[in-house]
Amino acid sequence: MEALISPDLMKRLEQLQLLARRRSKSTAKGERRSGARGQSLEFADYRTYVQGDDLRRIDWNLFGRLERLFLKLYEEERELPVTIYLDSSESMSFGRVSKFDFARQVAAAVGYVALCGFDRITVEPFPLADDQAGLVGELRAVRGRRSAMRFFDNLNRLKAGGTADFNHALRLGAMKHRAQGVIVVLSDFLDPAGYEDGLKSLASRGSEVHAVQILAPEELEPSSYGDLRVIDSETGAEQEVTFGKYRLKSYRATVQNYCRRLQEYCRARGIRYQLAQSDTPIDDLLLKAMRMGGMWR
Repeated sequence: MEALISPDLMKRLEQLQLLARRRSKSTAKGERRSGARGQSLEFADYRTYVQGDDLRRIDWNLFGRLERLFLKLYEEERELPVTIYLDSSESMSFGRVSKFDFARQVAAAVGYVALCGFDRITVEPFPLADDQAGLVGELRAVRGRRSAMRFFDNLNRLKAGGTADFNHALRLGAMKHRAQGVIVVLSDFLDPAGYEDGLKSLASRGSEVHAVQILAPEELEPSSYGDLRVIDSETGAEQEVTFGKYRLKSYRATVQNYCRRLQEYCRARGIRYQLAQSDTPIDDLLLKAMRMGGMWR
């Protein structure tokens, strides 16, 4: 089984940290600033001493200057919940370089950065195949860098198939994962029912949401012309079309408009958008485009 990310790329990912504009509100210990007061090395504020407080937290230097007792408060560090929604519908298997294989590489990289940062990673594939329910259970609430190899192995065992209901899957996920954190949606966003309701459900929860649209080169730049029979890979529906080279310009404009509308929809709701071709060198996407896009630093 081929590795999702190379050892060299893993070393470079270890230097990154997921960005979160909002402070973590998780109740589990970690290494993220949370805004909660607790025991850590990150000084936050002072408050007046009251009887019964821990004397070890009194700032005696401040007492020497003001002759009043103040307690030093420290910001408690929490873990950051990171959730990846992985489109595993049949359409994601399309392409000389499979969109699904590419999406799994991105999921592996995001997960590895989270695990190295002591954050908690969950992968939610949709649709969920009955024979993969146990495997998906292994991809939920994964913690610790030592879990990385098992995490990669479980991702590698996922398969694409079936018909996805994009909006339903994301609405359900938003209800299930209520804690604010980082959310990454990996999909081609080509569901006939649209993507609006699903993305809106995620954005309304207050998490940092990233939408990564993955398209195959053939979808952006078709190479087949003439009289064609087009078959929907998910529903099996067929349609005969005549596609001449003169229509390529119109097709490109249609695809570009679709991607632009998705980007504008995301921007209006504070969602970070990234378009990636499935044949993009994974290092370029992860270390350049996604870094510039605000995924990590």
